[in-house]
This record gives sequence, structure tokens and C-alpha cells, in this order.
Amino acid sequence: MEQQGLGTNVICQIGIVVRDIEQTAKAYADIFGMDMPQIRVTEAAEITHINFRGAPTQARAKLAFFQMGSMSLELIEPVGEPSTWKEFLDEHGEGVHHIAFRIKGMDEVLAYLDGKGISAIQRGDYTGGRYAYVDSAPAIGVMLELLENY
Repeated sequence: MEQQGLGTNVICQIGIVVRDIEQTAKAYADIFGMDMPQIRVTEAAEITHINFRGAPTQARAKLAFFQMGSMSLELIEPVGEPSTWKEFLDEHGEGVHHIAFRIKGMDEVLAYLDGKGISAIQRGDYTGGRYAYVDSAPAIGVMLELLENY
């Protein structure tokens, strides 16, 4: 059967790129009346196999997650470059970088999107799964992130 859509329409995450994650996370925690989340750094490229615009990169990011009901708000501070996070920050400043969906069948979903002219610009692994950012902003105004857990 031919792939139709992403296989889900449930947004699981909104990602925001920031310059100073500690300062921004404290502000979010204060405004929302929530605990300050743990800030962690993504694993090294040898583990994440990160690829940006078709080439391996050593880029990493600091991440903080706020659980907001059925979805999470992810703060991302780029560490090193090149990456989609650094590129976004340089071109647009701080702001909404992506909306994310948990999907099944990463290769099939990427092929479906590629057929619509929306290609992956960054891919990598994380403990328990893999991700891809696709260049959907020209078509729909925002980048999509696909998350597939093993």
C-alpha cells in the first residue's frame, strides 16, 4: 500500500531554538509555574550519526523539555555547527524551529515527503530511536521533525 500522509496527525512536540538555554528555561519555568527542567547535551556524533545537508557533522545541542499536557515544549541551544538548529538561529534568530510527530516507518514517510518535494535536511539517532528534520517550511511555513522510536 502506498504511504498516505505521515501516518499520524498528533503533534507530540514543539521545538524552539534559543541562544541561552539556561536563561530561557528559567524564564519559561517562572512564567508557567513549573519546575526547571534538566538541561542535557545530545550525545556525540559517533553515537548519533548526525548528518546535515548530506554530510556528517559534529554538531550537538543543549536540550530542555517541558511537558505540556499531551505534548512537550523542547528548548534547543545549538552547540557547534553545522546543524539545522544553528542555521535557523543564524537566519531567523530565536523562535519556533519545528513541530514534531511520532511516526512509524521512517523510510516510507521520508519517501512520501520526498515525493512532495520535501526532503530531509538533518537526520540522526538518539537512545531508543531516530529522527529526521524535513524542509517543509517553504510548503507549510514550519519545519517538521519526524521521531521514530524503536
